[in-house]
Amino acid sequence: MREIIHLQVGQCGNRIGSKYWETLIAEHGINEKGFYHASAVKNVLERDNVYFREMNGHHVPRAVLVDLEPDSLVRTRSCAVGQLFRPDNYMFGTNGAGNNWAKGFYTEGAEILDDIMEVIRRETESCDCFEGFQVCHSLGGGTGSGLGTLIGQRIKDLYPDRMLMNFSVFPSAEVSEAVVEPYNATLSITKLLEHSDEVICFDNKSLYHICNKTMKTKTPHYKDLNYFISVAMSGVTTSLRFPCNLNYSLRKFALNMNPFPRLHFIMPGFSPMSSEKGDELTSSELTQQLFHEENMLMSCNPADGRYLSASALFRGQVLMVEVDKEIAKIQDERRNNFPAWIPDNLLTDYFKVPLGNLNKAATVACNNTAIQKIFTCVCDQFTAMFRRKAFLHWYQGEGMDELEFTNAHNDIKDLVSEYQQYQK
Repeated sequence: MREIIHLQVGQCGNRIGSKYWETLIAEHGINEKGFYHASAVKNVLERDNVYFREMNGHHVPRAVLVDLEPDSLVRTRSCAVGQLFRPDNYMFGTNGAGNNWAKGFYTEGAEILDDIMEVIRRETESCDCFEGFQVCHSLGGGTGSGLGTLIGQRIKDLYPDRMLMNFSVFPSAEVSEAVVEPYNATLSITKLLEHSDEVICFDNKSLYHICNKTMKTKTPHYKDLNYFISVAMSGVTTSLRFPCNLNYSLRKFALNMNPFPRLHFIMPGFSPMSSEKGDELTSSELTQQLFHEENMLMSCNPADGRYLSASALFRGQVLMVEVDKEIAKIQDERRNNFPAWIPDNLLTDYFKVPLGNLNKAATVACNNTAIQKIFTCVCDQFTAMFRRKAFLHWYQGEGMDELEFTNAHNDIKDLVSEYQQYQK
């Protein structure tokens, strides 16, 4: 059993993280006070200690909750799973980042970084066989992007041999909440390129599209958006928490997914998108949907790119014979999307315990060159503002200079060029 420490940073990160922990305790048969459900013990397998530490029968999450202002953490503490966490693992500042990456990375965030790392050190020392970290954050605001990447950088300095996986929400111009999101995202991506081993990417545009088109929800709330992220996170981490043959550790996940070191940005997909359809779908239909554009949690069409690697995990009442036939059919029909120089780059696994109330469900993690579309969009939005030096004084006031923006911009352009190279 290899333990993983979970960090959730910023308002978005804490909202998503809270929903994720609700999903985890339901899967592991743990109630909101940290004790096993008497009726659910039979579904609890031996790997619940990957994310939980047991203390006198009470299960405490291996989690650190961080924000630069207390409001979101007060909201988290009062939510359904708020009492699960250790009270001294809530770490917050007083001033907030004001959607400014520089405040999260250089000034306000740096002031509380040592305290955060002390809590992380205490959590690592409580582990028997510590494997790595996962960070849940947004790239559009100031705290999740600035402080989230600062924590990742410090983690890699202090624990260079441990794995770091990020669950990152990318901003989208269609549902923007701050005009400087392209700056924050660009500066964050260059740090994720350097310090993260794996980045599971989500974006607001695809989440809103799923709620509007698939779920028929005209004005989705955060809980609607966070549900899809939480089930995708649960699917991606299933093999880390339960006995599976595929991707049973963070290191093996990275080994299977990253053919090239810088191309570690992963596009997740989930099926079915609604519980009403879940019981009606056959295993073949479930597999077909899984690789469809409408089921991706990034606004990219995988058919426009090439699969450098992919990993699909099926749960519940799924017939793997039908799944294998359908995947073989997909690979044959889309042979141009699967490069011949990476054989067997679409791996599958199965776990019998269902996901929540879904009798059958599937999650896919794709390393697909089509994700360059997201980086190109961020790059174009960044260029439009940076050319005129718009809003730059807010960042310069925190000690940044233009060269740092230029270098971050060049890093993204180089990343897009690498994706284009392997797509061609």
